[in-house]
Amino acid sequence: MSSGYPDGVFRRRSASAPQEQVMSNSTQSETDQAPTRKGYSPKKGVPTPKRKEAAQELRRPLSAPRTRREAYRQLRERERRRRQRERAGLVKPEDRYIRPQDLGAARALARDYVDSRRSVSEFFLYFSLAIIVLLFLPLVEVQLFVTYVVWPMMIVTLIVEGFFTARRVKKLVAEHYPKETENVRGAGMYAVMRQMQIRRLRLPKPRVNVGDDFLAKHRR
Repeated sequence: MSSGYPDGVFRRRSASAPQEQVMSNSTQSETDQAPTRKGYSPKKGVPTPKRKEAAQELRRPLSAPRTRREAYRQLRERERRRRQRERAGLVKPEDRYIRPQDLGAARALARDYVDSRRSVSEFFLYFSLAIIVLLFLPLVEVQLFVTYVVWPMMIVTLIVEGFFTARRVKKLVAEHYPKETENVRGAGMYAVMRQMQIRRLRLPKPRVNVGDDFLAKHRR
């Protein structure tokens, strides 16, 4: 004799089965239609990082140093890149890379004055190398001549030229930038030290050519 309970249970389950299938199909259809929305970018298994997270990921080092030697190598690489950025900024130049001793209109005037003229002092390095070579020659007469004539003449020339350069720069700075008292005080020696450098190696790079009117950039 059959009971009605199991039949009723089976009938209810069979009746609810199509509804679950319909809901599953609708959910699947919505999932399939989602990528077709405008501006939608399909996911590829990994959630898209936010801009802040992406920036943090870029700043994060690729790999932590495992040894002290590797850490030192990474430090040297970072310092080398920093020096390259600073040197590029001095070549242009950019204010954020300018050294503290190069800042100010008074120092810019001193640089322009030195860079707009030729001087004996800018060949100081070449003269020094030539003197060293001559002193190694096995000729006593040449060594004596270089020691007692050439070398003293070069030193006297540097002193005299540096004295007039410093005095001229101080006068120009006082005329054009009288309020910059701090920079006026050291502008003369600053110009002398720059004058003794080879023109191609000067930093910041010269912005005037030899013979140019350097005061044109400083007239108010």
